[in-house]
Amino acid sequence: MQFSPPDISSKLRQNNNGKIWGDRVSRYDRYVLSQYLLFFGFFALILVAVFWLNRAVVLFDRLIGDGQSALVFLEFTALGLPNLIRMVLPVAAFAATLWVTNRLNSESELTVLRATGTSPWQMARPALVFGILTALMMSTLTHFLLPASIGQLQAREREVARNVTAKLLTEGNFLHPADGVTFYIRQIDPDGTLHDVFLSDRRDPAQTVTYTGARAFLLRDGEKAHLIMVDGMAQRLNVHDRTLSTTVFSDFSYDISALSQKAENPTRNIRAIPTRELMFAQAEVTRRDGYNAGAQNEELHLRFARAIICVAVSLIGYATLMLGTFSRFGVWRQALLAFFLLILIEGMRGVVSDPVLKTPSLWPLTYLPALAGLAIGFVFLHLASHPRLGQRLLRIGRKGHAA
Repeated sequence: MQFSPPDISSKLRQNNNGKIWGDRVSRYDRYVLSQYLLFFGFFALILVAVFWLNRAVVLFDRLIGDGQSALVFLEFTALGLPNLIRMVLPVAAFAATLWVTNRLNSESELTVLRATGTSPWQMARPALVFGILTALMMSTLTHFLLPASIGQLQAREREVARNVTAKLLTEGNFLHPADGVTFYIRQIDPDGTLHDVFLSDRRDPAQTVTYTGARAFLLRDGEKAHLIMVDGMAQRLNVHDRTLSTTVFSDFSYDISALSQKAENPTRNIRAIPTRELMFAQAEVTRRDGYNAGAQNEELHLRFARAIICVAVSLIGYATLMLGTFSRFGVWRQALLAFFLLILIEGMRGVVSDPVLKTPSLWPLTYLPALAGLAIGFVFLHLASHPRLGQRLLRIGRKGHAA
């Protein structure tokens, strides 16, 4: 019996080949992941800018028109950014995955990897890691940044609403400090004297009162603010009798502190309620803010479902384009399919919301769109890993269409 020593050189070659292959795959994962993150930042920046411009025009007109400064406008804009980012983040992740995968496919990089024996499941690792990273970003937004920003935004809106003086001290513009109230000042002197003041109060549906004054002054008495009008006239229109009464006065005091609506315990926006309270203090939230169990369950689980949605759309964006090898129509057909699936998932989120609001115990439905998206992505990856199965399904579909 002869003993033959093991072929150490061949084993070393195999180990080196495996190490080289592992290094190549690792470099590929890092390269594709960096491309995903790069284009994700690009698309997120573009989408946030578009949404911000649309909202900033309305916000600027409302705040500056009410006499607020540009700093208040910038503060309100900054507090609204987390909500904008929350809206565009899944779309940006989907667009980045679709764009990078299409570019890798058009430059034959995916074809070369598949020719070397790399399966679609292995090539999907960067997309999956990218989806997990965007899910962590979404979780940070929905559980921490968004509730804090919305809560602070509500507090600042109440402070601005109480600052009646800042609303009124704007010359040459018709201002609306409250619903049914219109105020106008032609000129403001450096000493605070107001000239040619017009005030229309239509808050009472039964009558409209219009005050005009040659001059006016703003005085503050503790927490109350008064508008003292001098040499003016008050016109009272009775809507039912259609009668107009006129009163001329030498001086008149109008309480403008009533224009600011104060609340001792203002109701919080449900998105401003911390996740911890939604999980462990639902009864207290219902007592304080009035939200029932269905609304709280829907908001709580939607915060977790949004993170899963980010993974799902990233996986769909990648896996759908991997089906391009089975289609004779080109990659653009796969891209349209991916967009259709994205719209379908977003539509499902609206469908499952009403049942959860009506029946709190149906909260698992909140995760249905995200889980459906993950299932679609895994099914497409399975089809991409089995080309014959994909071709067979296409033939069956064509026969059914022809029939």
